[in-house]
Amino acid sequence: MRLLNRPLGRLSRHRRGPVAGLLVVLLGLLLTGGLYAAFSPASAQEDNSAAQIKRGHQLFLVGCSFCHGTNGEGVKTLDGNQLGPSLVGVGAAAVDFQVGTGRMPATQPGPQIPQKEKVSYTPDEIADLAAYVASLGPGPAIPNPSDYDLSGISDEKRQEMITQGGEIFLTNCTACHNFEGSGGAMPRGGYAPKIRGVEPKYIFEAMLTGPQAMDNFSNGNLSVDEKRDIIAYLQSLEDNPDYGGFGMGGIGPVSEGMFAWIVGIGSLVGVATWIAAHTARSSKEKSQS
Repeated sequence: MRLLNRPLGRLSRHRRGPVAGLLVVLLGLLLTGGLYAAFSPASAQEDNSAAQIKRGHQLFLVGCSFCHGTNGEGVKTLDGNQLGPSLVGVGAAAVDFQVGTGRMPATQPGPQIPQKEKVSYTPDEIADLAAYVASLGPGPAIPNPSDYDLSGISDEKRQEMITQGGEIFLTNCTACHNFEGSGGAMPRGGYAPKIRGVEPKYIFEAMLTGPQAMDNFSNGNLSVDEKRDIIAYLQSLEDNPDYGGFGMGGIGPVSEGMFAWIVGIGSLVGVATWIAAHTARSSKEKSQS
């Protein structure tokens, strides 16, 4: 019994020492810090997301609910026309595009809402609105900068992207936006806006969400890399000089040919008529004299 009591007594004396108390405190702090690191960030993120959605809902009720309904369900007029479409499932990317480009809030409904230079909301408010609309139903998220940013790409790789993007653009986009992205008229009062000089993020979001009359090109239809190739092609149009003087807005060969016929050949016919009339008048005056 004495042999057994000696180790227990020695352990009891060490346990009551100041070093043992310090070790217990350190172990407690490490355990508490580990538990906080494991569980606190997720809960804090959820709290921030909930607060952001709440702020976005308040902004939505003030600036968007008149056309889109208090819960984003859309609003119809008394005669059955759609005043504002449903926003359930459009995703955060659609809000970031529409509000970030100044198209929303719209001055009045129409087939094509024009872009406005002055944006009604700050970037933080746009993020809050996007978070609220995203909570209504699953939809495209705001793209990451790596999806559309072309900085740091080598000249050889960029040239390859421009070539591929030009082929995709000429196949899918020129019918509405013109071969150089200058836009053009569309049926039923719509029009394809000019997309040269537009920020890459908004070009990517427009392809992703299909605003107004534009078709939707999800990442299943056009991959992220193909969208980046199109952005590279549009940026290359900005870098190319416009030779030839009056470019006529880059509308296309049909309008340029019409301009050549009406203005060019018409001017030549007018000059020829004037010369012939002047020559006939001079000959008549000589014969009379």
